[in-house]
Amino acid sequence: MLTANSVNFANSVNSADVIVVGAGVIGASCAYYAARSGLSVTVVDRGPVAGGTTGAGEGNLLVSDKEPGPELELALLSTRLWRELADVLPPDIEYEAKGGLVVAATGGGLCALRDFADRQRAAGVTAREVPADHLRDLEPHLADGLAGGVSYPDDAQVMPTLAAAHLLRAAGGRVRLRLGEEVTALLTGAAGEIRGVRTTRGELHAPHVVNAAGTWGGDLARLARVDLPVRPRRGFVLVTEPLPRVVRRKVYAADYVADVASGSAALQSSAVVEGTPAGPVLIGASRERVGFDRSLSVEVLRRLAAQATALFPVLSGVRATRTYAGFRPYLPDHLPAIGSDPRVPGLLHACGHEGAGIGLAPATGLAVARALTGGAPPLDLTPFRPERFTPAA
Repeated sequence: MLTANSVNFANSVNSADVIVVGAGVIGASCAYYAARSGLSVTVVDRGPVAGGTTGAGEGNLLVSDKEPGPELELALLSTRLWRELADVLPPDIEYEAKGGLVVAATGGGLCALRDFADRQRAAGVTAREVPADHLRDLEPHLADGLAGGVSYPDDAQVMPTLAAAHLLRAAGGRVRLRLGEEVTALLTGAAGEIRGVRTTRGELHAPHVVNAAGTWGGDLARLARVDLPVRPRRGFVLVTEPLPRVVRRKVYAADYVADVASGSAALQSSAVVEGTPAGPVLIGASRERVGFDRSLSVEVLRRLAAQATALFPVLSGVRATRTYAGFRPYLPDHLPAIGSDPRVPGLLHACGHEGAGIGLAPATGLAVARALTGGAPPLDLTPFRPERFTPAA
């Protein structure tokens, strides 16, 4: 357990209470809550802030796509924490509690969506069924012929890159950034305990290291000689020209939930359409396991465009100005690894959130900070234990 000022941070530029590897929104959240707990933090990243998965994200803060269970509990806690952060961080993080709308094209799809929403309500989610003839009250430009939907007022959005940057800034002087610096080894003591990291620029010392390396979290775990089977899952996003607010909420078809839960390596796509305060409409989401291949896939873009215009015909005459790809950190059971790793004293993990990392970041950061300081965890972390993938487990 660490206590505030256990390292004389002000007088030792290469020492801290904890080193966070990864300057995406997960690492930034870990640093923020650790610093608020009184710890000194060094954040190391081989690239810029939010240069990995975070910078290629849409900024989704969703409860609507979560099955009842551990991930939904993490999302509900994060929903509350994002509201608190929105009052602390600058407005340019573009936090928008816009709500979500999930729609079904058929009666059978609506029945399945209704059952899903009923189970979510029992777990604490606010979900309101919307009859077909009221869908356009919420989204005037939706297509005709939809069977109905469910509204989720707690769904929200942030601008992920700025959210990560401002979390780090809000942590104040207790956080130091070491950007453009790759971790090449973990330093350990005689008993195998963490003593710091070696980077391309030298050694940094701390009794704890947090693995917030996102899609590369498995690589960092291997430096500690433990297995964490994080794999990349590629996704594309289409960005339109700036528009008036033709899409008010985050809108997607019900089959998106099944795509999120699927473990298939094959290409899956189901449109998630949302407007932004700046004007462009963002269109996701695709999923496929192709390693770290960044090749542009025309097939994926065509699918996304077709699915988006099926939901919002008004978009059929709109220009897509750019597209980008990102790699989501996928773990086989679709749950992140959060907390202390009993195999390596001093090593903690905060990675494997797949496409939900931006939404789940605050709860993850708070849980890691509590683990570092010996505080009570904010929720049961047993389902997220990092060692659950070992053969013995």
